[in-house]
Formats: sequence, structure tokens, C-alpha cells
Amino acid sequence: MRSKSLFASFRYALAGVLYCLATQRNMRIHFIAGAVVLLLAWRLQFSGTEMILLLLTVVAVLVAEMFNTAVEKVVDLASPHRHPLAKMAKDVAAGAVLVTALASVAVGFILFYPRLFR
Repeated sequence: MRSKSLFASFRYALAGVLYCLATQRNMRIHFIAGAVVLLLAWRLQFSGTEMILLLLTVVAVLVAEMFNTAVEKVVDLASPHRHPLAKMAKDVAAGAVLVTALASVAVGFILFYPRLFR
């Protein structure tokens, strides 16, 4: 499908984000957790560099969750019946979200620990 305008492209992209937020429980959890982390960091007066690092990790988790959703939908379309390869594709995509989320937690721990536990 080819977009007729830049505005249409943004509209399609926004529809994808809203779809994920509306239908994917983990996307909502990650979105709320990320917002809380960013608000707390702002409240604790993190530096600009620290805020950018936190923002990038939060966005990375959200993007991973969106790719996971896209993979799941494509696999469901291509393989409506259970198949070991379909399961593996979904598991790998979910694993990517897990790795990204764990890395994000590690970054958060490194940045928050000195401010919250000293």
C-alpha cells in the first residue's frame, strides 16, 4: 500500500501505535511504566544526558513490543494452524522484548540507584 501523502503516512503510523496500545496488554504496561520512570527521573532532576538515555531505553522497549505484535500478526496470517516454526518466530520476537526490557531495567537501576539508595 503506497501512501498518497506524508500526512497519510503519519496517520497510518499513528493507527499502528494506537492499535498496539488498545489491544496489547504488555504495550500498555510498558507505556505506563516508562511514563512513570521518566516522570520520576524528571522529579529527581536527572541530567539531560540521563533523561535522553532513559527515553531511548523506554522507546526501545515500546518499539520491541510493536515489532513483536507485528510478527505475531504476520505469523497468524501466514500460519493459521499451529506449526513449530510459527511458534519459534513468535517466541523469538517475545524474547527480543524480554532482552530489551531487561536492558532497560539495568539502565534504570544504574541511573536511579545512587539517587534513591544513598
